[in-house]
Amino acid sequence: MNPSQSARVITQREIFLMALCCALAVSAIYYHQPLLPLIAATFGVTPTHGNLIATVTQLGYAAGLLLFVPLADGVQPRKLASLVIIANAAALMSCAIAPTFALLGAASFLVGATAVTGQIIIPAASGMAPPASRGKVVGTLLGGLSTGVLLARTLSGLIGAHFGWRWMFGLASGVDLVLLAVVSRLPASSGLTAIRYRELMHSLVALIREERLLRISAAMGCLTFAAFSAFWATLAALLARPPYEFGAATVGAFGLVGLLGLVLSPRMGELVDRTGARTVASVSTVLVILSFALVTPGARNLSCLLASMVLLDLGNRAGFVANLARIYGLRLDARSRLNTVFMVSYFLGGAAGAALGGYGANQGGWRGLAIVGVVLSAMALAVGLLAYTRANSEYANRPA
Repeated sequence: MNPSQSARVITQREIFLMALCCALAVSAIYYHQPLLPLIAATFGVTPTHGNLIATVTQLGYAAGLLLFVPLADGVQPRKLASLVIIANAAALMSCAIAPTFALLGAASFLVGATAVTGQIIIPAASGMAPPASRGKVVGTLLGGLSTGVLLARTLSGLIGAHFGWRWMFGLASGVDLVLLAVVSRLPASSGLTAIRYRELMHSLVALIREERLLRISAAMGCLTFAAFSAFWATLAALLARPPYEFGAATVGAFGLVGLLGLVLSPRMGELVDRTGARTVASVSTVLVILSFALVTPGARNLSCLLASMVLLDLGNRAGFVANLARIYGLRLDARSRLNTVFMVSYFLGGAAGAALGGYGANQGGWRGLAIVGVVLSAMALAVGLLAYTRANSEYANRPA
């Protein structure tokens, strides 16, 4: 697709519709987070085992990114999105009626695997935007994703507290019907690549091998989101303990701290366009480290805990925008595959983070969670700094 042509195609209305699709689609993988203690109680498992639902959902999402999203380089994105939405609605209804914890886990994996509509849409929108405003467009769509995360946590907490967790999954299945209607109104993409599925998958390995910046971005995203997921996957269980003893509705309301980041998402994209992705990505990891430094005092001080949530949300969001914006400019004909590599790494990190956060919280409470988060985010910062230090050294030692 010719960038100059595609830049004339996209409109503000289309960007809004795409952002709405991202919000509705991504919500499916976050409904469960405030409900984990309720789910654990229903099936008679410990809160730590209940966190497995968060882990398998993230793993499913990573699998869906790997198996389905690359197809958008050769299949009309809105057609592909429609198919996965229908499958997602069926998976959510399966969660609602799951008779055992094991079957709920299997259905949750399928929910994650088919909740990838946003990741089909974002690369397509990036390809329709001129390079000078790509960061802003990506930031706007990521704002849509953030809206979905925020609404999912808040709504599921309320529904779970008043009607039970099964009702939330049933309602979510109905939301997919709205999403299906919105997707049908999206613009068609042009310049699709004719490539067989086997070759498509092999090309992912080639991209990882050949694109150094992709490897850096994927590693930083993986580690940062691991820290983010460690926090949110264990928050409900920790807040259910003294001194807070909060229920699902209150835990869900904590998702509203993402409002600030939601408003700032487009501004973050503009900041990336002006100052460069490297700077924003590095600063974002520092914010995440600072957020976990406040987790331990947040165990008994709600103000510290809220400040930690805000910093964590801003840091994770800024890093996400920066890393995505810089990889989308690497190869114009492979944006969906570039997105696949990054997002698979990202949500594998999320799955690992959910498991590590649960372990840390089980062993050491709030302090154990804080240690897990600081280590993961410090590793992300180290990856960025060491990678660019090495790059500068190689450049300086090149023969004239």
